[in-house]
Amino acid sequence: MPIESTLPIRLPAEWEQQSGVMLTWPHEGTDWCDTLQDVLPVFATIACEISMREKVLIVAPNTDDVYARLLPQTNLDNVIVTQVPSNDTWARDHGPITILLDGQPTLLDFRFNAWGMKFASDLDNLITRRLFHDREVFAHGVKYVNAQNLVLEGGSIESDGCGTILVTSSCLLSENRNEWLSASAIDEQLQQLLGAHRILWLNNGNIDGDDTDGHIDTLARFCSPDTIAYVAPPNDEDDEDYFDIRLMEEELRSFRTTEGKPYRLIPLPSPYPIIEDGRPLPATYANFLIINKAILLPTYQQPESDERAIQALKTAFPERDIIPIDCVPIIRQNGSLHCLTMQFPEGVLKS
Repeated sequence: MPIESTLPIRLPAEWEQQSGVMLTWPHEGTDWCDTLQDVLPVFATIACEISMREKVLIVAPNTDDVYARLLPQTNLDNVIVTQVPSNDTWARDHGPITILLDGQPTLLDFRFNAWGMKFASDLDNLITRRLFHDREVFAHGVKYVNAQNLVLEGGSIESDGCGTILVTSSCLLSENRNEWLSASAIDEQLQQLLGAHRILWLNNGNIDGDDTDGHIDTLARFCSPDTIAYVAPPNDEDDEDYFDIRLMEEELRSFRTTEGKPYRLIPLPSPYPIIEDGRPLPATYANFLIINKAILLPTYQQPESDERAIQALKTAFPERDIIPIDCVPIIRQNGSLHCLTMQFPEGVLKS
């Protein structure tokens, strides 16, 4: 059930009831062009698992290609495929961020510039407005707000649904995003646009190979208003991420809930480093997706650490199924499962 709130603007928590999840489908015009045969089965599996529990909105330049790839067990009654051009597939960051404005679902269309102008993003930055003008997608009464004066990616913010937002300074204060804004000015923007009354800034934390400048969804995630799952320091002190992650852990221990209590912290294991062609890949179990009645957990072909991550999330979400999905093909493009998806709260997609 939605959280009862008197806040005029509220960013729902991911664990609240959802109407669906958005995926942006890979195609030959994306950086996946050389590995499509490896990544398409991962997308199809994610779409299938979502469709068993809620709707999945798939954005693609060619709808026939999508239907040809869906698994036989996919619930097609819960699949919406819409034709929209795209540069890439990271829906978490170019998709709409949905707030409740006086209880009414409202799509915020922030500017997406590919994590500080690292890649092409002209088509991806248009996806939200193009979707909104396709009235076959969203329910009657869903509103739209152009927020393109601010660069903001969905992977850079975590909401507890009650007005607290968790962010990283390395991302929100990075060059080529909003470098003209101070931390206090960004605080004010998040308060005005997302209804945040409390911003928790993490000043440490890094996953080797991550090119988002430290998205929070690779590091620490709200599981309830008083619980945070986070990437624990690697066992090996020689690991490049060790000291930065340890400092992040200390920061998390210093944070307090709105009641003034320490957060319940659930450590997630760090996978063993995955190196391909001399390049570290950003494998993190924090990049899980919460959907209705389940958690989709990225795994990395490491049975022991994969299982430890499953057990940790069972502690955080005892009433949800934990569904592992092999995401090694995905991290080759520097993201993981949560990065590929964007959830919509109840009442957003057409029923």
